[in-house]
Amino acid sequence: MSTQLAKYSKGLNSLPPYLFVRIDQLKQEERAKGADLIDLSIGDPDIPTPNHIVEAMSKAIRDSATHRYPSSNGRLDFRQAAANWCKGRFGIDLDVKEEVISLIGSKEGIGHTPFAFIDPGDVVLVPSPGYPVYQAATILAGGIPYPMPLLRENNFLPLFEDIPQDILNKAKLMFLNYPNNPTGATSTFEFFGQVVDFATKHNIIVCHDMAYSEMYYDSNAPHSFLEVPGAMDIGMEFFSLSKTYQMTGWRIGFAAGNRDLIAGLLKIKGNLDSGAFEAVQMAGVTALSSSQDCTKKMRGVYQERRDILVNGLTQAGWDVYKSQATFYVWIATPAGYTSEEMSTRLLRELSIVATPGNGFGDYGEGYIRMALTVDTKRMQEAIDRILRW
Repeated sequence: MSTQLAKYSKGLNSLPPYLFVRIDQLKQEERAKGADLIDLSIGDPDIPTPNHIVEAMSKAIRDSATHRYPSSNGRLDFRQAAANWCKGRFGIDLDVKEEVISLIGSKEGIGHTPFAFIDPGDVVLVPSPGYPVYQAATILAGGIPYPMPLLRENNFLPLFEDIPQDILNKAKLMFLNYPNNPTGATSTFEFFGQVVDFATKHNIIVCHDMAYSEMYYDSNAPHSFLEVPGAMDIGMEFFSLSKTYQMTGWRIGFAAGNRDLIAGLLKIKGNLDSGAFEAVQMAGVTALSSSQDCTKKMRGVYQERRDILVNGLTQAGWDVYKSQATFYVWIATPAGYTSEEMSTRLLRELSIVATPGNGFGDYGEGYIRMALTVDTKRMQEAIDRILRW
C-alpha cells in the first residue's frame, strides 16, 4: 500500500505511543539475549480463572444458541446478575432494562463513551497519571483531554478548585478511577460527594472506572461512586470481571448508571459492535452469582505479594507508596533518574520489567509502577536482585 493511501487521521496521529508496545519491544530484545526476566510491568493476572467459571463457560459454549449474534446491550440474565451483584456489594438499586448494559470488557465501554457525548473541541477531564485509554478515546472522538494532577500530597485525588474557569466552561465529561491505576490509591465516600457536587454545578458527565473494585487490602472495601446521593443523575460506572475473577482474556464487563448515559453508550455500541459472546456472558452470570470466596482468596494472594514487594523495596531505601488496592505498587524514582531511565536500568541491569510512570501522563513522571503478577518466590527474587544492586 502506498504511503498516500495509508495516511492516518489527525486523531490517530495525535495519539502518544501506546505505552506497552514499547515495553514489549524492550522485553523481546532482552529475552533474545537470554535474560531471565521478572515481568512486573503489565496488569495481567497470573492466577487462573476459577474452575467453576471455566466449567460454566464449557457448558455454555456447547449450547449452539450461544453461537449466534448477541444483543448489544447484553443478555437479560447477565444484566440481572450484574444488578444483583451491585445491590449485594454496594446497596445500589438498578433498573436492569435501562441502567445496566454488558461490555466487551470495561476498556471497550470506556473507549466508546467519548464518541457518544463529545463534540470536536469539547474538553474531557482526565486523571494524570491515569489509564491511557481515557486520553486516547478523547482524542479519537475529537475532544481535548485536560489533565487533572493526582499528587501524593493529596492522596492521589484531583483538586477541582485548581481547574481554570475557561476549561470548566468547555468541560463535558470527566473520567475518574478508584481504586486507582497506576497509584493503588482509593477514594473516600466524602470525595465522591464532592465529585457529585462539582459535576452537578458544572454540568459534567462523570464516568467512573471501577475495574479494581474487589482488589483491595486490609479489609478496606472501596465505595462505589453510584452509592452517593445524586450520582445516578450525572454519572455511570464501569465494572470489569477481568481482575475480579482473573478473566482478562475473556472480555466481559458491564456499565451501570444514569439511563440516558447508558442509552447513549448503547447507541454507539449498537452501531460499532455486536455485543459480548453469549457463552462468556453466561459464564459471567456464574461468576457474579456464585460464592465470592474466590475473590477473598485472590486478595490474600496479592496482599502477600504486595507486602513482600513494599517491605523489600523499603528495606532497599526506595520511596514506595503502599497500595491500598489494585495489584500495582507506585514507586518514586531515585533522585536524578527519570521514569524511563529507571525502568530501563532495571530491565538492562537486573532483568526486572517495570512500567515508567510517564506512560500514564505527565504527572506520572518521577515514578515507576510494578505489578504483583508473579508468585512470591519470583517476587522475592526481584527484591534480592535489587538488594544486591
